[in-house]
Amino acid sequence: MSQSYRSSRSAEKETKTFEAAIIQGLATDGGLFIPPTIPQVSQETLFNEWSKLSFQELAYEIMKLYISDDEIPADDLKTLINRSYSTFRAPEITPLAKNVTGDKENLHILELFHGPTYAFKDVALQFVGNLFEYFLERNNKDLPEDQKKKITVVGATSGDTGSAAIYGLRGKKDVSVFILYPTGRISPIQEEQMTTVPDKNVQTLSVKGTFDNCQDIVKAIFGDKEFNSRHNVGAVNSINWARILAQITYYFYSFFQATNGKEGKVKFVVPSGNFGDILAGYFAKKMGLPIEKLVIATNENDILDRFLKTGTYERSDKVASTLSPAMDILISSNFERLLWYLARENLANGDDIKAGEIVNNWFQQLKTEGKFQVDQSLINGALKDFGSERVSNEETTATIKKMYEISQNPKHYILDPHTAVGVCAAERLIAQDNDKSINYVSLSTAHPAKFAEAVNNALSGFNEYSFERDVLPAELKKLSTLPKKLKFIEKADVELVKKAIDEELAKMDL
Repeated sequence: MSQSYRSSRSAEKETKTFEAAIIQGLATDGGLFIPPTIPQVSQETLFNEWSKLSFQELAYEIMKLYISDDEIPADDLKTLINRSYSTFRAPEITPLAKNVTGDKENLHILELFHGPTYAFKDVALQFVGNLFEYFLERNNKDLPEDQKKKITVVGATSGDTGSAAIYGLRGKKDVSVFILYPTGRISPIQEEQMTTVPDKNVQTLSVKGTFDNCQDIVKAIFGDKEFNSRHNVGAVNSINWARILAQITYYFYSFFQATNGKEGKVKFVVPSGNFGDILAGYFAKKMGLPIEKLVIATNENDILDRFLKTGTYERSDKVASTLSPAMDILISSNFERLLWYLARENLANGDDIKAGEIVNNWFQQLKTEGKFQVDQSLINGALKDFGSERVSNEETTATIKKMYEISQNPKHYILDPHTAVGVCAAERLIAQDNDKSINYVSLSTAHPAKFAEAVNNALSGFNEYSFERDVLPAELKKLSTLPKKLKFIEKADVELVKKAIDEELAKMDL
């Protein structure tokens, strides 16, 4: 099957191949690439065939529906998938901790932190790194050295994307990586993971400002045609479609784990900042996976919760600094993809071109007025698939503490603060629904060692608790002893960042 990709803002008929969408990352009009057609999978295929597959086999079945065989032949795609997940510590790749609080609640925690950087981003970025390398090797195969295509990957991180991107791309031929992060706004271990990678094709840029400032700079760089053509800029942030594609797999895989491969009721609860993680669940649902509901769990930066309750998408002036910093985001980049599908379905009578026009108008409004309002019919459409909950810092701490006390499988289960936001939201749902037949899958997005301060504050009152013994893996422990490599950018300014990239590229001489 041939699959094409279009921009979420385009009023044009033009579409791109999978390769072009992945390498380019962001569309030239500022929109995100989306597949206009979401492939359908029958219930018979799901429960008679897919439910019995390993994670890697399932990833192949899903990805081949979005990537045509003439772009990546079947054997090559299987090799890419197997190589990408060979770096994970768990044989199931994303294991499900079932009935963590005992059998009465059906609360399962999907552990997405078994990759090389101990965060859910590895599931996608190990694959994206191999994809970039695959496309470049193929395109450069018979070219002389001075004509070979090179990619300069530029990304922004609120914590975990950066290290996962670096570990996915370190040492890759003809790829250089620049990751921007907000100075002092990520955890020490997250900073160490990024800044201690010695490979010469990697450079971190510590920017004085917020994550949203960093994200805005990255988008401005993508919009700069001259800089782009000189450096062939590529994206690994959650704006890259391959990130979403790779994450779809764990929704299918964990659904089958929760229901023992049978049909059943499952609600997914997802800690959400940039919306990419939960958007993958939306694609799984639209493909045919019978998910009851996708629940957005936000911290005090609650733009998504407010949108579903009011229909207003508004960036507030100040980002709150919370215990779950990877979600300290004012604008959820990936939400635009969902808005396109909702606009097409509820406002544009199924017309792709009209949907692009509508989304483009909204984002122009957001730029000029700081907000836009959508029709109630669109909110009603969103509420068929989504719910939302907002969780405070106090509730986050209380949830880490409570889970440590009451968990049964295993005992003393330790949550990172982002996972705690999801579990707190899941517990509210369990109380509201009061339905023992529903399975609640709460996504665990990072290993608790990455957020030592929040975890220690919650658990230091327990005599038997020790961070060093119970939480910190040896691999992360040694990071603090390694030399750091970073460049400080004293102001959140696109010209300063471009100058730094030019200087470092000259030094890299790749």
